[in-house]
Amino acid sequence: GYWSDKYGAGRTAATGVLCSMAGFVLITQASTGTGLLVAGVLLGLGSSGSGVTALVGAVSRAVPANQRTAAIASLGMATGIATFLAYPYVHVLIESFGWRTSLLMVAGTVALTLPLTVIISGRPQVPVTTVRAQTMIEAFREAFATPSFWLLTFGFFVCGFHVTFYSVHLPAFVQDQGLGAWVGVWALMAVGIGNIIGTWLAGQSGRFFQKRTVLSTIYFARALLFVGLLVLPITPLTIIATSACLGLFWLSTIPLTSALVGTFFGTSWMSMLFGFVFLSHQLGSFAGLMLAGRLYDMTHSYALMWWISAGLGLAAGLFNLPIKERPVPRLLAQAAE
Repeated sequence: GYWSDKYGAGRTAATGVLCSMAGFVLITQASTGTGLLVAGVLLGLGSSGSGVTALVGAVSRAVPANQRTAAIASLGMATGIATFLAYPYVHVLIESFGWRTSLLMVAGTVALTLPLTVIISGRPQVPVTTVRAQTMIEAFREAFATPSFWLLTFGFFVCGFHVTFYSVHLPAFVQDQGLGAWVGVWALMAVGIGNIIGTWLAGQSGRFFQKRTVLSTIYFARALLFVGLLVLPITPLTIIATSACLGLFWLSTIPLTSALVGTFFGTSWMSMLFGFVFLSHQLGSFAGLMLAGRLYDMTHSYALMWWISAGLGLAAGLFNLPIKERPVPRLLAQAAE
């Protein structure tokens, strides 16, 4: 995020694409755990460098403020469409060529996006103003002193907890319930379809409703759906239908959360500050994966994990409600000059 705001999203995205390619290639050659860990680091750098975090600032600066949420939603929709297409695409590759050749072909597929980084190359344009530009340290100090920023960050931690736990452990939960593996595949595809629709709706909702209210609604809805998996009869229909509904509230948090960061602090350091919020998302992802695995080993059931996910969804919804959806005093003072 810092590199994108300082030097331009094109360089950051190009570096991310190259890291992703290197990570996929390294997996095919790795023969030790260390090799796999290095590949994982490269893939993590790749997804962050060429993903929403690196691009959100550039997109936000390219459109008027009243179109910002919808524009950022296009990034989330692109991610959702790619995720949906990736499942059948990689499956066909593995069935046809084996896993090693498939990863090399995926690296080649990722390389096709490299020329696109040229379109967004160049340093971010700095508006002509008499106000001294804010430094990185000053931007962080301002954000850390803003209570609404921390409320937003906690909510995004819960988002990461939910989506990664569900996407990774759902196939195991399905098989644990005695259902066929195909149910998990179709359920995750249903999440992908719902996610595309939900992200678009979230992008449009910012024009009619307060973003914090929509975010709270998303987290409350997730909590309700998780409880549904505890009280409804577990059948292929309920799993797939619940997954489709959950998909509506999947990455729909991204345009609303990132747009709020822009509302609070402006777009000068938007990618960097959203990158910090997204860090909490990734910590939540780690916590969700680790806790789900540990609890299942202890109880041989996902029931407690569904309750925890529902409780966190309720907490995140409540934490988003008191967010003050307005610029910080610095921006208000600049607007008054």
